[in-house]
Amino acid sequence: MSGQIYWLLEVAIHPGKLDAFRSVANDLIAKTKSEPGTLGYQWNLSEDETVCHIYERYQNAEAVLTHVESFGAFAKRFMEACHPTRFHVYGPVNDAVKEALGDLQPVYFSELGGFSR
Repeated sequence: MSGQIYWLLEVAIHPGKLDAFRSVANDLIAKTKSEPGTLGYQWNLSEDETVCHIYERYQNAEAVLTHVESFGAFAKRFMEACHPTRFHVYGPVNDAVKEALGDLQPVYFSELGGFSR
């Protein structure tokens, strides 16, 4: 993976906030699409539309920090519509990334082995 950082963020959508959640999700997806270091960005709703898994993959730590900075403009709307329940981060994170993600209390995993095509 050579420097790539990726994660799975699970959020619970607040009751009555599905439309607001969809709105902020669409805005974040559109904004993130223009970030050059973003390699993957996928949002998936549970069948009952109460939980969303957000998969994100970045080229390197610099790309993560660019995204976190961009996310700031959406953070209030995002947190009003949902709350994180699980956040797993994979790859070679540095102290700057850990500091940027710290408020979400992620669990960090180091690579044991594998491959990607």
